[in-house]
Amino acid sequence: MTFSFLPAPASTLLVGYGQLGALLAPKLRADGGEVFALRRSDDELPEGVSAIRADLSAPLSTVLPRVDAMVVTLPPSGPAGYRNALTHLAAALPETPARTIFVSSTGVFEGWGAKRPITEQDEPEPTSARAQELYDGERAAIELFDAVVVRPAGIYGPGRDFLIRQVREHATVNYRRRTNRVHDADLVRALDLLVRMPSPPAVLHAVDAAPAPLGDVVEFIARTLDIAPPPDDVSAAAAGTVLDGALLRAVLGDLEYPGYKAGYAAMLKN
Repeated sequence: MTFSFLPAPASTLLVGYGQLGALLAPKLRADGGEVFALRRSDDELPEGVSAIRADLSAPLSTVLPRVDAMVVTLPPSGPAGYRNALTHLAAALPETPARTIFVSSTGVFEGWGAKRPITEQDEPEPTSARAQELYDGERAAIELFDAVVVRPAGIYGPGRDFLIRQVREHATVNYRRRTNRVHDADLVRALDLLVRMPSPPAVLHAVDAAPAPLGDVVEFIARTLDIAPPPDDVSAAAAGTVLDGALLRAVLGDLEYPGYKAGYAAMLKN
């Protein structure tokens, strides 16, 4: 499936500029879109991305540029952190962007357990303070910006090799933990599409087509590296959730990395 005929927004504000922003900005720029990056640091940005240095923990002293789209990738920052940040962001914008994407996490479902595969129709069940803050952030983003909420599972890809390092270090893992993930290449494709689509879904779970017990994943990585698999924490009970990624595939089409085997095999070739 291709959406190359959909134009990029004329201007996009990336609120938070980490690995996802660095991958998304070139896609928007390639189609003639103007890109602004709002962040606390003043590190150098790629050519063509305009820097806005601001700390959203307090009201902004300057007015932000008018933009057509906005992608928010802020990390949790404590109780009421998201709501405060988003309220300050809304106050500094001259008008609400036509499209806002708020990147949350499938962690908002941490209380679900193994009831059944979770879809976008299901209500989150946060149990930790971090998950509750993410869910509060989702609701604030919807209230303030009518945002589309994207919930990625465990993001991996070049530069996101935590699990590979665990296997190399022979760290003990819970083989029975239910896991979901998404390669950052597919996640960024989804974000790029959602800022362009005329009628995107209100909520989208960014997960691939191969949820799997963590033991299956680490054993595959170990076989590919030709090393012994890491030890299992036999005292750990089954945990985690399983998410249904059917909507992502219906919207985006075939994934570049439909499962962990394709994704980690590609990473380990480099």
